[in-house]
Amino acid sequence: MNIKLLDTKTINKIAAGEVVERPASVVKELVENSIDAGAKRIEIEIQNGGKALIRVTDDGAGMNREDATLSVKRHATSKLSVAEDLQNISTLGFRGEALPTIAAVSKFTLQTRQKADELGTKIKIDGGKLQDSHEIGCKVGTTVLVEDLFFNTPARLKFLKSTPTEANKIHDFIVKLAISRPEITFRLINGNRIALSTPGNGILIDTISAIYGTELIDSLLTLKRDDENLKVFGFVSKPNVMKSYRSWQTFIINGRVVENRTISKAVDESYKSLIPKTGFPLAILNLNVPQNSIDVNVHPQKTEIKFEDEGKIFRAVYHAVRAAVEDKNEKFLNEIAEKPEIPHYEQINLIEDVKEMPKPEKKSVQQENPRDDFDFEESLARIEENKKFPPEKLPQPEKISSKPEKIVQQKNLELEPIGQVARCYILAQSENTLYIIDQHAAHERILFDRLSNYAEKIPAQGLLIHRVLKFDSREADLIEKNLQIFADLGFSMEPSGENEFRLTEMPLDAADTDPENLLREIISEILSGISDADDIAKKIRQSALATTACKAAIKAGLELNTRQIEILLNELAKTPHPHTCPHGRPTIIKFSSGDLAKMFKRT
Repeated sequence: MNIKLLDTKTINKIAAGEVVERPASVVKELVENSIDAGAKRIEIEIQNGGKALIRVTDDGAGMNREDATLSVKRHATSKLSVAEDLQNISTLGFRGEALPTIAAVSKFTLQTRQKADELGTKIKIDGGKLQDSHEIGCKVGTTVLVEDLFFNTPARLKFLKSTPTEANKIHDFIVKLAISRPEITFRLINGNRIALSTPGNGILIDTISAIYGTELIDSLLTLKRDDENLKVFGFVSKPNVMKSYRSWQTFIINGRVVENRTISKAVDESYKSLIPKTGFPLAILNLNVPQNSIDVNVHPQKTEIKFEDEGKIFRAVYHAVRAAVEDKNEKFLNEIAEKPEIPHYEQINLIEDVKEMPKPEKKSVQQENPRDDFDFEESLARIEENKKFPPEKLPQPEKISSKPEKIVQQKNLELEPIGQVARCYILAQSENTLYIIDQHAAHERILFDRLSNYAEKIPAQGLLIHRVLKFDSREADLIEKNLQIFADLGFSMEPSGENEFRLTEMPLDAADTDPENLLREIISEILSGISDADDIAKKIRQSALATTACKAAIKAGLELNTRQIEILLNELAKTPHPHTCPHGRPTIIKFSSGDLAKMFKRT
């Protein structure tokens, strides 16, 4: 391997700064070293989100005693010799900073052996101080054990996030790395549980299936574009398959997983008008470009990359993704006509935006709610039931103004319905005020507050036909650890296989909603919104209640009669926070007689 210390000129050129800021950074550096060593099998084990323990084991080339000793010294690397080599870096690591930096802030153990050596080498370092170094019998390859990360730097330890957050960041990174290297078997063990395992057979589609589940495969579109000095290939999902977070998009440049705004923007623009603004499709994009046309030395962790020609990259990705989506649109539209997987109004928008496709019938545009048998009065009647429990204290959404408080403060205030506009907005009036109410947002608030009133289990309805649902490992782990919480929220599930659960009950108030789509959206929202200070139980409850209320609420496009409008306004006036829906959108806009006079220039 011939590891050597870099000269001063090259060290100054690198100027990397800190490369270890959290457990995921440690995992990244160690696993990338394993890949550079030619490993075909890599196992990562973590405890307490990587804060207590990280162990990375590979079957790579290993090191002899001399190289192992040099590897824990700063700027000692086998991957470049002089500054000029930075122009043609093909390895994932190259700075020679990772091991000594990790060893300086942890209890660090390195064990390694080359195939040609009878014995391996074991080096133990605590907080940057060498404790032991001796020969040992061990397998070919390298094992690095990192314990008590940041034990000697309490300031850094203080700023680490919660255990689930740190574990999720590690999981997300290993997923992307596994996708970038389908020829390598990856195994992630989180707290004695296998969180991820890939086949390592070199077939990308098999790796994707192992990570995201076999159900996703039918929804993938293949893309390929071969321009001069630039190749783009990979997979994207159909416009009806999306999640609320971007982390399931993987961008790979010359074998290196990176984050790049140019590529992200190109993908977004390719799907523009085909998906709701809040969703992100799956995207796995491999780009091959000349090595001297990129700069990988612009970020300490090498996660960002600088292109010589950003515009060229944008155009190549945009046209490759757009071509893949447009080529499949006709087949896709036929599929959703047979089995809708997205709300009807989103299908309409998609159809209208596809070139050379016939426009839908006018009645389809007016009717946003796909449920023809939706019983509005029955839905509102449920609001009157089971109100004996006090509401739980939940985060209060922001108010759009202080004036609408009169709706709640004046208990005897009665709004007189005027009518409905565009089958979406309700017009009402009091003595000197005009109100415009979003019927969907209003009903969503009513249902959310009703569901929140239940102190214990939310009433559920058994499914006549149980739904067996397959999840990726991260989603399955969330469900398995919180089965009782989901059951209390009306979603009764039981394990039925690896990363698989049988859904037997769903909330009564959402009985008219597709149970699988509802549950998947709730889980997606939970995973995308977990923050460091979150109590996971509260996060699950908040997301479940808000999403269930949203999906069960009446939709824009539903015509209401006067009696239905009266019921809706009456129930909205009784809610503690009538001015916004659970997601923060306004439900009411108010115009006083003075406001109207100003608009018409009467004052």
